[in-house]
Amino acid sequence: MDVQWSELFVFGVSPWELVIRGSLVYWFIFILLRLAGRRDFGAVGSADVLLVVLIADAAQNAMSAQYESVAEGMVLVGTLILWSVAVDRVGYFWPAFERLLDPGRVCLIKDGVMQRRGMRREYVTPDELMSELRQQGIDDLGQVRRAYMESQGEISVLKFKKG
Repeated sequence: MDVQWSELFVFGVSPWELVIRGSLVYWFIFILLRLAGRRDFGAVGSADVLLVVLIADAAQNAMSAQYESVAEGMVLVGTLILWSVAVDRVGYFWPAFERLLDPGRVCLIKDGVMQRRGMRREYVTPDELMSELRQQGIDDLGQVRRAYMESQGEISVLKFKKG
C-alpha cells in the first residue's frame, strides 16, 4: 500500500508516441463528428464535445493507473488541448481554414418555402422544423424570409419585415 513516488513521473511510453496517439485520435473523432452532422449537440459544438470526451478518457486513464505514470496522462491531455487551441487560432487567422472545419449554415426555409434538400442534409423533418418555429413564436411559414441550421446546431429565423 505504499506510494511509489519514484514511478509517478516516469514515462512508460515515449512522450512523442503519446503526442502522435492523441493527435490521431483527435483528428479521427473530429472528422467523424464533422461528417455525422451537428443537430443533436444544440448550442455546444461538436469540437467541444470531442474535447470533453477525449480529455475525460485521457485523464481517467492517468488517474486509474492505466498509464505507467501520471505524466503520460498529462502529456496526452495537453496534446488534446493544444490541438483544440490550435484549430481555433488557425481558423481565426485564416478564414479559408475555418470554412474547411466549420460546417457553416444550411438553409431550411427560403421565402416561406421549406428547402427539402437542406432539411434532408441535416435530417430535419417538417414537424421538427415547425416545432422549432413555434418555439420562436412563428406559426406560419409565410412569416419566414429565411431559416438556417447554424454551425452550432441551433435554428435561426429571419422574418419578413412588416411594412
